[in-house]
Amino acid sequence: MPSPATYQFNLPRRGRPSDVMLNEVWYPGIQAYWEGSTSSRIFDAILGIKALVVHATAGSSSAGAISVMKEGKASFHWLLPDEDEPQHGQLVWACAPEARAAWHVRNSCSHPSVNDGADKVNHWSLGIEVVNGQTTRDSFSDWQIQTTAQIVRYCWAKYPNLKHVVSHAKLDPARRSDPGAAFPWARLKKLVLAPDAEDGVPRVAAEATSAASIESVIDHKGCCQG
Repeated sequence: MPSPATYQFNLPRRGRPSDVMLNEVWYPGIQAYWEGSTSSRIFDAILGIKALVVHATAGSSSAGAISVMKEGKASFHWLLPDEDEPQHGQLVWACAPEARAAWHVRNSCSHPSVNDGADKVNHWSLGIEVVNGQTTRDSFSDWQIQTTAQIVRYCWAKYPNLKHVVSHAKLDPARRSDPGAAFPWARLKKLVLAPDAEDGVPRVAAEATSAASIESVIDHKGCCQG
């Protein structure tokens, strides 16, 4: 099996989806813990996002992962439930606002192939946690991999400078091995770059006039000008 410390692929310039739907719901009560487990970003919250980091919890439940966030030890933007949970296959738990830096990688960590070796990864990245025990008996479900790919595509459509999709292990190989050797990284890459299913955007959205085709109103003096 490949080492998780090698897991990385970069998103190409071409092929960016125009929009992707994500079925996410705030984890109940999580808003109360944002102040103690996230930070204001030091880079622009849209243009400054350069990477997505994939993690696995080494635990068996979403509640266990949330307890870490509640204690102010770590945080993440999305959490994918395990097969034994009723939310599995139904929704993604949103856990931290994308506009804020979640605490999912140590500030001192970096890798030369990710954002030119910059540190303070949390400030220019987003974190995905997949609930998985990290044992040979707990395999990742098809839904977890497909949904991780869906989150990557959602972010690819939303963040114009997003380039890197990388494992936690690659950024912190001395301390972390997640998402683990059993995580099907090659399949994740394929689902991101050549998805098996549509991105869930309603067809009626395609009927709207593209922004590029709308003529500018030079003399407009409305309230919306900056």
